[in-house]
Amino acid sequence: MNSTISSRDGWPALPRRDGPLLAAHGGGFRYYFTVAKVLKSASEHPINRVFAIYFSSKTQMEAFFANPDYLAIKAKFFAKSVAGTTIFGGYER
Repeated sequence: MNSTISSRDGWPALPRRDGPLLAAHGGGFRYYFTVAKVLKSASEHPINRVFAIYFSSKTQMEAFFANPDYLAIKAKFFAKSVAGTTIFGGYER
């Protein structure tokens, strides 16, 4: 997934708060980058963050994204800090 972070006020809280909840759902951050320069993009918004998260199963992933705690974190921090996102894709190992 890539993101455009438009406000640093809420963004630092997202990975800190999502991390334990991801772990509780068999997931975590595999990669997390700050992007200085984008050479090619199909996204309609600028990209300044890229991260990859993983889950132990698709069921765990779906449970995470439907979890009321995640939705509360997203509503409080994500909406005011992220101007755009693009999901690159998913795969199974």
